[in-house]
Amino acid sequence: MPGTASTSTTVGPLPSLTAQAERLSELGVPELAGIPADEVRAFAEGAGGDRTDALLVVHPDRAPASALAPLLRRDGKPGFVVVDMPDVDRFAPVDIGLPEASLYLVTGIDRGDDKADWSPEEALPALTEEDRSPLLLTEGIHWVLQQPEALERNRCFMTIGSRLRKANGGFDARTPAIWISNGTGRDGRERRNAPKVGWCWWGNRHTWLGFASATGRESV
Repeated sequence: MPGTASTSTTVGPLPSLTAQAERLSELGVPELAGIPADEVRAFAEGAGGDRTDALLVVHPDRAPASALAPLLRRDGKPGFVVVDMPDVDRFAPVDIGLPEASLYLVTGIDRGDDKADWSPEEALPALTEEDRSPLLLTEGIHWVLQQPEALERNRCFMTIGSRLRKANGGFDARTPAIWISNGTGRDGRERRNAPKVGWCWWGNRHTWLGFASATGRESV
């Protein structure tokens, strides 16, 4: 297997669906998605409000990555999208069937630490063989909004369920990831330790990036 495997982790139980709905409401996600906050709360209750095994997600068509990323926080600093990814919202699901609903659940989330130091090209078929589905970028952001501890130094993750298809039918070699800024280069020193939405090459390996995935997605 590529690289050196480490233990995979789910970072502990998620907050209850009821708590997740409140968190999204506090952050203003329903408003930016054009969904009444009471509808989000009702969805959470209808899905089993006390559940801690599922992530409550707003469909990317309603809440794109560019709108969600600034809501991330770490050390009091807001999240951001790297400057050379102005097309971040064009990274769309590939071979992933999303529920046809504004709100849905993602189950069995795992950060994929066991595939750190693998390339996306290597990780995708392995996830498929394990009957796991890679997270979308927006799903990964939702996860960190609800569980900031999912993002750790040297334990961050890629979200290779989202890719950018080019005009010729092929894929852009960039693949999205969420990690922690070192405050270098164009990030700026003021962004050191801030949550960062960026990208890595499809064929490259990184020892500090796993591959976040899930067992399924469901609507109510």
